[in-house]
Amino acid sequence: MKFTLGIEEEYQVICPKTRELISHDQQIVSEAAKLLNEQVKAEMHQAVVEVGTNICKDISEARRELTHLRKSISNIAGTLGFKIAAAGTHPFTKWETQLMTPNPRYDEIVNELQDTARSNLIFGLHVHVGIEDKQLALHLTNAMRYFLPHLYALSTNSPFWEGRNTGFKSFRSKIFDKFPRTGIPGVFQTVAEYEHYIDILIKTKCIDNPKKIWWDIRIHPVFPTVEVRICDVPMTIEETLSIAALIQALVAKLYKLRTQNLNFMLYHRALINENKWRASRYGLEGKMIDFGKEIEVPTKELMLELLEFVDDVVDELGSRKEIEHIKTMLVNGTGADRQIAVYEDTKDLTKVVDYIIAQTVLGT
Repeated sequence: MKFTLGIEEEYQVICPKTRELISHDQQIVSEAAKLLNEQVKAEMHQAVVEVGTNICKDISEARRELTHLRKSISNIAGTLGFKIAAAGTHPFTKWETQLMTPNPRYDEIVNELQDTARSNLIFGLHVHVGIEDKQLALHLTNAMRYFLPHLYALSTNSPFWEGRNTGFKSFRSKIFDKFPRTGIPGVFQTVAEYEHYIDILIKTKCIDNPKKIWWDIRIHPVFPTVEVRICDVPMTIEETLSIAALIQALVAKLYKLRTQNLNFMLYHRALINENKWRASRYGLEGKMIDFGKEIEVPTKELMLELLEFVDDVVDELGSRKEIEHIKTMLVNGTGADRQIAVYEDTKDLTKVVDYIIAQTVLGT
């Protein structure tokens, strides 16, 4: 099993003078397409640019691709008079001021979801791990659900919303929760059961295609991948790569257990949601529940246990460097912790934006 990787990131387009989000009128996408082809695309809001790596055989290839993408988009944006920033929300821009991208698909979503869609001014990280066998992908998705809050806590990078410190390390998921078909999915035992669910939604006009299922993890409707969607877009390349490497290692570890006829315990969505709430509110600084022991444990301790859990597959995947960097993240804090520290030091949200911009291109 190869466990190929694909990484998608959503970036903010910033006006250098006001530090607010600004429409780039798809200029960045048009220019970047000449260099990056299909790897860059528009999103529902005109102040968003989405990039995606090609299929990467390992984390080293993903590193080269992601570095190239961040550098290219930053340079193109700069040439056009913009900056780019990687954070799950913008610290102070009001969503009501933002323009939507004219596109039949987006028009349809806005028409159906109204202000839920218009206010969905958020920026995420999606990580794909290649699994050809759909039944195996479903099995791994069921088991991966347990670890989603841990990955989320590590990625938290959206403490501010419309000029306020929300008190959350990630407010992004609170905004996205207003969409239908989001959050932690339930368990599907067979592909037939899962496809029956989709068929019912299409038949009853809830959706017209499975891409409108926006869960925190899903079997991708087009690609042969398990797609983890819960994370805020991290501020730095190193953070993104470490989280992507951990996701890949978890899939590989759970696959290894499966081949040894060992199954990871499946927990109810309602229990996993308790940890997701804690991850959103406290990031790495709080406690989460160890459901096996039925006790609260500091999240940082759980993260170290998680690193031990995947340790036997890391070298085979070639991701030791990226996985080890997670220990640095536990010391330095997440993007949210650092945004809050800058604000507490300066009392100026434009300085927070400047910090995010600088961190976004760190290492390029």
